[in-house]
Amino acid sequence: MLISIIRTCFLYFLILFAVRMMGKRQIGEMQTSELVITLLMSNIATIPMQDTEQSMLSGIIPIMALLICEIFLSYLMLKRTRIRKVICGKPVIVIHQGTIDQKAMSQLRLSTEDLFEQLRQKDIFDISEVAFAIVETNGLLSVMKKSGREPLCAEDLGIRKPENDLMVEIISDGSVAPASLKICGWNEKKLRSILEKEKTKLQDVFIMTADSSGKYRIVRKEKNRHV
Repeated sequence: MLISIIRTCFLYFLILFAVRMMGKRQIGEMQTSELVITLLMSNIATIPMQDTEQSMLSGIIPIMALLICEIFLSYLMLKRTRIRKVICGKPVIVIHQGTIDQKAMSQLRLSTEDLFEQLRQKDIFDISEVAFAIVETNGLLSVMKKSGREPLCAEDLGIRKPENDLMVEIISDGSVAPASLKICGWNEKKLRSILEKEKTKLQDVFIMTADSSGKYRIVRKEKNRHV
């Protein structure tokens, strides 16, 4: 039993490392090659997990080989557009000026129900509002509304608004994030002075966010919360 637990933990961290090596995009929307690699690595990892008579190398070597193949393939797709199109495909326009391209829908095997579901998720309930709708290579739908259908913004009304600063989390459950302090242009001395001003101890802060303009917000820990 102990051997199985150790094998499982080791392979878990190995898969975690492999996914991280494939880049941030792997965690979000996966391309075709990334999905295939992820499924294969998951299936391979279960073999030495379940069968303790199998050598750990029977799982490690194939996983590392797949990881190398994925990194190499990603490099080729970055340098060769044609290879990327062959493996991942290319974006397809399915709506043009409110008109559905039925041929493109057929090629993608995309039903009208699926199309309208994705449009509703983008708060579009009338197809005549759409200038262009494009199915991206990861299967998601990108939509551009017609100019008259876009909501008014401050620029349309001639109102000049100040630029927003990035609000970052500098304290999380009593722990300071040095990288976030650097983004804000703060240091620990300034942070301590603000906490003293707010009459709050570091260990009593649940969340504190701030930006480079000096704005900050503190959420204190609840006294009766369960630890």
